[in-house]
Amino acid sequence: MTRPQPSLTALLPAPSRPVPLHDAAATRALEHQAQAALPPHTLMARAGLAVARLAVAAWPGETRAHVFAGPGNNGGDALLAAAHLHRLGWSVQAQLLADERQLPDDACWALARCRKAGVTVQTGLPARVDAGVLLDGLLGLGASRAPDGLLAAAIGLLARHPARVLAIDLPSGLDGDRGTPLGTQAVTAAHTLSLLTLKPGLFTALGRDHAGRIWLDRLGVPPPASPVTLSAAAGAAAMARDTHARHKGSFGDVAVIGGAPGMAGAARLAACAALAAGAGRVFVAPLDDLRLSVDTGRPELMWRDAAELTTPDRLDTLTVVCGCGGGAAVAGLLPAVLAHAARLVLDADALNAIAADPALRRRLQARSGHGRPSILTPHPLEAARLLGQDAAQVQADRLSAARSLAADLGCVVVLKGSGSLIAAPDGSLQLNPTGNARLATAGTGDVLAGWIGGLWARGGDAGTVAGSAVYRHGWAAEQAPGQGPLLAGDLIVAMQALA
Repeated sequence: MTRPQPSLTALLPAPSRPVPLHDAAATRALEHQAQAALPPHTLMARAGLAVARLAVAAWPGETRAHVFAGPGNNGGDALLAAAHLHRLGWSVQAQLLADERQLPDDACWALARCRKAGVTVQTGLPARVDAGVLLDGLLGLGASRAPDGLLAAAIGLLARHPARVLAIDLPSGLDGDRGTPLGTQAVTAAHTLSLLTLKPGLFTALGRDHAGRIWLDRLGVPPPASPVTLSAAAGAAAMARDTHARHKGSFGDVAVIGGAPGMAGAARLAACAALAAGAGRVFVAPLDDLRLSVDTGRPELMWRDAAELTTPDRLDTLTVVCGCGGGAAVAGLLPAVLAHAARLVLDADALNAIAADPALRRRLQARSGHGRPSILTPHPLEAARLLGQDAAQVQADRLSAARSLAADLGCVVVLKGSGSLIAAPDGSLQLNPTGNARLATAGTGDVLAGWIGGLWARGGDAGTVAGSAVYRHGWAAEQAPGQGPLLAGDLIVAMQALA
């Protein structure tokens, strides 16, 4: 065997175009279809080679691997990878955590190939693991419940061991549909090689923390279309093209309504973000006694009384960002805003007011029927209030939560968090791959809401605008200079600086 070279079809999270994501049911259907069309063992042969290629490419100086194979075809992939690595001169120990008499046909074939290559295959938990690389082929996509017994013990061993882990298809113990551990723990990998399809759970909830760097090999099988996609880098550049004859009136007006007593900074951050995103003019209506005629730090902002901006004729011309630091005062303005705003971004206290008032909820639901689109930007607790759940329930199944909200309210919903989701009323869903813990500072959500409003004022449909803004928001956090928490004001600068 010649030394394998990387031949993976994608390295994420930086796709150049949207990538379809497929849940366990869709992936199994594709696998069965491909197996019926190909000679026996073809998919497993391709998978085992792909795993070995990635191990060699990821750790070019390494020569020792301990391979953990479970009771399904994921274990077969691992055993074939062990055979390839052994032929390359690696010192390989294979551990079979299953009864070989009960292995599926493909995995039995892989076990025979592994032994024929000269790899020692032991059963049960090893007494000692002494290798630089661990291959996780314990469960993969086949898991649907919390692992127990020997498999749970093996997952615990891999989770605790200091060696670098390459997970095959999914880190064992991770729900590939939801991104949450199936039991009390899941493997944390340095690299995950997703096979055939990309699974949504790799990119949301705890998935990104467990998956490490995510790779994809489609094994030569074209993927079917999917209503769930991974957002692309190209979407971050969705600013309208500027021609010479355009002027500030060409880029729309944004009104930011929020900033109750003690929270004026939230409204100002949203307004500054709207300016940076390219809105032609940005008005700010603070909901306290502050009556600025000019903001010396940002003189481009135009400060107004809320009453001036919330008349029906005025709202009909505006993209409104409502709720950033709005406090209880925002509830009194929502009936007019919901009824008349041409385009509406709802955040924070506006969402809490709607969750608490069925009449406001009905007004929001009615907007889409009147041709007035809305984008909601809840964090998990705000989403839980709108759904009548708690935050833990939302986080346990983020995709379902986002889709349920979008369908019920007739809005585009941005469910923030690790792997932010952009759900549309038609059931389509974008999963955002950018961002990191640097965004966990006060005001970054206000920046996102304002940026969405400023970008939307320039034109575009709600789903595209929301996806572009969320991608850029996370991308800026990854690219911004420095370490540690990223201040919200600095985030605006970083977002504007991106090419």
